[in-house]
Amino acid sequence: MLSAFLLFSGGLVGMFGYAYATTTIPSANPSTQQQSNTYYWSDGSVMTTQGSTNRQNVDLAQVPALVQWDFLAAENATFYTDPGVDTQGMLRALYHMATGGEVQSGSTITQQFVKNTYLSQDQSFTRKFREIMISLKIGGQLSKQQILQGYLNSCYYGRDAYGIEAAARTYYHEHASQLTVSQGAFIAATVNEPSLLMHADTDPQARAQAAARWKYVLDRMARINKITTAQEREYLAAGFPTPKPYTPSAGMSGQTGYLVQSAQKYVEAHTSLTEQQLGHGGYQIYTTFDKKRVNALSASVAAMEHKHLDPQHRPADEHVQVGAASIDPSTGAIVALYGGAGWDKGHWTDNADASGVPVGSTFKPFDLAAALDHGAVLSPGQPASPITPDSKFDGDDGITIKNQQGQEMPDPSDPSGLLHQRNDVPTKWGYITLRKAMEQSVNTPYVQLGEYVGYDNVEGEALKAGLLRKSLQYDTPGFYIGTSTPSAIRMAGAYATFDDKGVQHEPYSVTKVVADGRQLPGFEAPKGTTAMPSSTADTVTDVLQGVVKSGTGTHAQALGRPAAGKTGTTDDYKSAWFIGYTPQLSTAVSMFKEDPKNSGLQSMKGVGGFSKVFGADMPTEVWTGYMTAALQGQPVRQFPPAPALGRTSDEYGAPSPTPSAAATQSAPTATTTAPAPPGPIGPCHGHKKHCVSPSPSPTDTAGAAAGTTTGGAGDGGLLGGTTGGGTSPTPTPAPSTSPPATAGVRRGAR
Repeated sequence: MLSAFLLFSGGLVGMFGYAYATTTIPSANPSTQQQSNTYYWSDGSVMTTQGSTNRQNVDLAQVPALVQWDFLAAENATFYTDPGVDTQGMLRALYHMATGGEVQSGSTITQQFVKNTYLSQDQSFTRKFREIMISLKIGGQLSKQQILQGYLNSCYYGRDAYGIEAAARTYYHEHASQLTVSQGAFIAATVNEPSLLMHADTDPQARAQAAARWKYVLDRMARINKITTAQEREYLAAGFPTPKPYTPSAGMSGQTGYLVQSAQKYVEAHTSLTEQQLGHGGYQIYTTFDKKRVNALSASVAAMEHKHLDPQHRPADEHVQVGAASIDPSTGAIVALYGGAGWDKGHWTDNADASGVPVGSTFKPFDLAAALDHGAVLSPGQPASPITPDSKFDGDDGITIKNQQGQEMPDPSDPSGLLHQRNDVPTKWGYITLRKAMEQSVNTPYVQLGEYVGYDNVEGEALKAGLLRKSLQYDTPGFYIGTSTPSAIRMAGAYATFDDKGVQHEPYSVTKVVADGRQLPGFEAPKGTTAMPSSTADTVTDVLQGVVKSGTGTHAQALGRPAAGKTGTTDDYKSAWFIGYTPQLSTAVSMFKEDPKNSGLQSMKGVGGFSKVFGADMPTEVWTGYMTAALQGQPVRQFPPAPALGRTSDEYGAPSPTPSAAATQSAPTATTTAPAPPGPIGPCHGHKKHCVSPSPSPTDTAGAAAGTTTGGAGDGGLLGGTTGGGTSPTPTPAPSTSPPATAGVRRGAR
């Protein structure tokens, strides 16, 4: 019998020795490496998680030492001294399995880590034996700290939370590094029965069981001298740390999809990370988006739509869309976006960050800024004359437009052969100041001003303010009154340059990215650059305040605090804008109509019951509703006073020129003294770098190149110029910016 026992024992030891020698540690299960990306609001609260697994791995150093001991006290107090298995527990488990009894789980931290990371969750003798062998062997490859870190990151804690970071977020809205000993004791308790204890905030039975287990963990902490008895009493006296209410992830519905998309594009543009790498998860992305302001902007759009749009009973209201963006002018931080109805509604393109919607008269402030900085060639061959808002230009409807050589510009499609600029209404304005023309959105003075200032100067002013070259229309007269198609983000950012006394801040949406406990470089707030003199910016702001006080933007007075802004409407009412700002916030709102199945902007005549849809109406209503909520509780601030600009000049022919401009106006008219150059001067003015064809100029101020936004080219408001404004399953091509084939009379509304 002794020989038989020794033989059996030797065989058993030999079998274990052979099994140990031949056991290899397999690769980790792919599922245990899957993580989600977590996006945070500007206040640090969670916006959403993106990915199939709600997990963000953290370093052990990010978990407070006593919270680590909460788990060890509850599960495996001898973790740092045992060989990775509990010998008595192992023999007990083997006995139960050999005799057909209940299959028991591993009892040590190491065994649970091995099961979670390398093996399946099935209960079988083979799997249990492999678990024991790997647990004995893994100590030679991993330190105890690495094993504990892997365990904490691999456990399931309930509430769809994998890993301690996700558990800390879902139960207490904190990072793992912020957990208290008491909170850690509860989270450690959830590992045993996550499906029950996850409801400890609402289910009395779950709460009672969770409280009992919580007390057990604290008692164990005191028994192994990790906390004192007095500390244990303090924790118990403070009461059970009730988890926060469980709110499943909002996913990508509503505006969340657009916010995540914008932040992701910004991350890709400022790191070497690819979309595929981000897709693997594990990144914590902190954004500039203000939850309250995002909700306020969405609510303001919804209120306008509820009040005015009824697509079921008014066909004209079908397919009407809104895009909007709001920016902190002092930093460039994007605080709110409205991208459309939502990904959950099948609208994939971010209307706030897509080009294709002409901006109309909201472009005129860049004409004025360029004129203030560069002057205007009012007499051929003479230096540029100084321009101020008091400079007078012909505001009548249908005037012929001249170039810097003093020649009337040709238009083959017009019976007269000359290019006539039209206003939205046939009012006989006569010679009016640029201030008045801005307030009443009169086109003719600004088209003529733009020609006298020069395309390159106006283009340069717009670029320095923050617009992108690819969104600007080519060198045509319509350029000066809004044929270009920047995004709402870029327009809000460019107006913010005026707001911040000429300092341009690149729009940004991400403040910090953390991966594996390490903060990635490259997400400091962009530094501001001087785009124009403060006197220029403050003068433009003063003029735009007049638009709100006594011009086309008077509906914005409902805000009840100083505001500057500009309305914009394009030919045939294919788009309508209002862009405005206070000293604290710059916001752009666009409105347009487009059938997703038939690309190209459509007229908004009849939308909302309006015979003509102007930027002064529904877009301004959205702007005012949002800004009222966004600025609630903030102090009322005044804009800086307009600076004194000195001498000014009027267009030749203006009655009663100002004395300071007399010397300038004494020059002979361009049409009577300037020699005609050889050949006609076409719509490209002889500049070849922007001409794409000899075709005539556009027919409207918005560029009959109205274009599309559904799946159109992204304006790059967050990416510094990359394309791709949406991820629509059936994207339509980006709008062309080449001049259309028709020309002649140009209107452009207010």
